[in-house]
Amino acid sequence: MLQFRFPTVLKELFQSNLKRPLTGVKSFCTKTEGAVEATEQTKKDETGKEVAAEKRRKAGILPSLEDLLFYTIAEGQEKIPAHKFITALKATGLRTGDPRLRECMEMLKLTLKSTTDGVMLDRHLFKKCVQSNIVLLTQAFRKKFVIPDFLSFASHIDELHASSKKLSGGQVADYIPQLAKFSPDLWAVSLCTVDGQRHTVGDTKVPFCLQSCVKPLKYAIAVHDHGTEYVHRFIGKEPSGLRFNKLFLNEEDKPHNPMVNAGAIVCTSLIKPGASNAEKFDYVGLPAKSGVAGGILLVVPNVMGIMCWSPPLDKLGNSVRGIQFCTDLVSLCNFHNYDNLRHFAKKLDPRREGGDQRVKSVINLLFAAYTGDVSALRRFALSSMDMEQRDYDSRTALHVAAAEGHAEVVRFLLEACKVHPVPRDRWGNTPMDEAVHFGHHDVVTILQDYHNKYSPQESTSNKETAETNLDGLL
Repeated sequence: MLQFRFPTVLKELFQSNLKRPLTGVKSFCTKTEGAVEATEQTKKDETGKEVAAEKRRKAGILPSLEDLLFYTIAEGQEKIPAHKFITALKATGLRTGDPRLRECMEMLKLTLKSTTDGVMLDRHLFKKCVQSNIVLLTQAFRKKFVIPDFLSFASHIDELHASSKKLSGGQVADYIPQLAKFSPDLWAVSLCTVDGQRHTVGDTKVPFCLQSCVKPLKYAIAVHDHGTEYVHRFIGKEPSGLRFNKLFLNEEDKPHNPMVNAGAIVCTSLIKPGASNAEKFDYVGLPAKSGVAGGILLVVPNVMGIMCWSPPLDKLGNSVRGIQFCTDLVSLCNFHNYDNLRHFAKKLDPRREGGDQRVKSVINLLFAAYTGDVSALRRFALSSMDMEQRDYDSRTALHVAAAEGHAEVVRFLLEACKVHPVPRDRWGNTPMDEAVHFGHHDVVTILQDYHNKYSPQESTSNKETAETNLDGLL
């Protein structure tokens, strides 16, 4: 255990505490004049705390979400070039053409026209651009999307695409004139997650016919418009055992299912009756199906939809490269329903951050606390880093900041991040012990105030609303 080297500090601290009026104690006596004065004094104290909090907010200790986002991208600079923001945005998986970011992108264009150089954004201009879409942008930069490390996942997709591109087998379907015109070398993959993260690689700008890949789209639209029960009054749910293009009905005089040609024709008739063919397909869906044009529409449930396209087909009428890509993807990532079993534990899970990344985050967090780098801590908080992470000695960032005497860091961790004010390392020491040991009087004062307020019940509530509080730094 550390020895207290500064007993005078504690003595002064405790004496000052005794002079403070007691708050939070319920009185059952009739209010006297002095009691009324004490109540009024308490209200004044609370008002003073609010004013102090507002001053700290203006000083940058409790910045708005827009400010936090700016600090994250600026990395200590007073201005950032617009392209740096766009690059950082794309790294999260979002695109500038995302309809949800329309207001932000339009404001960015207008703002850049009003600047002298047409490139740089200071904090106020940046805030003006992003405030209309700050919730979505905050989720993106705090890695709250289904694929947290999207750049890494996209690089894996690129590798799988390059590997499948080497395949040369299969034949382009030539019994449909429009399909026979396509080059067998064309190969493209495009994906979109449930959070709108997008990535494309290969010949994604070349238009091609969906063919049978449109069948699940039709079915999804019909079910959306009419409900499952109504749709299946006219279409069955079982496999036919026949080729997909056989116009054959089951014993109830229905097409066997929506994925054969007969079922798809009925589905089409259910979609927006009376509308033109173009109007019928003015939708987007999330199905999984192959087509003789070389397309494979794949869904990873609750994660993403993927479209693969390469014209050469195998003997079953499926894209050779598309099948290989899908096989490699399932081998690499634990997207399969049974991949949670122990046998598949070593597969990559893009929905989680890797262990190496977690180790680096602890190191970066404690180093920022050691050097007093509040800007870095703001970036970490915005990226949804756990600000209570511990090292091998069970020391937190609050321990380190208190030991180094970084009062601003201590205040940021306590007020903005709502960290536990009394964590203990493996020797049983708290941040207060560290501050007293090294004689940091101002840090002791800050911590003592939070010690007085802290209770285990409040801690649970604070922990549950930590992210809300972080978003509530406004």
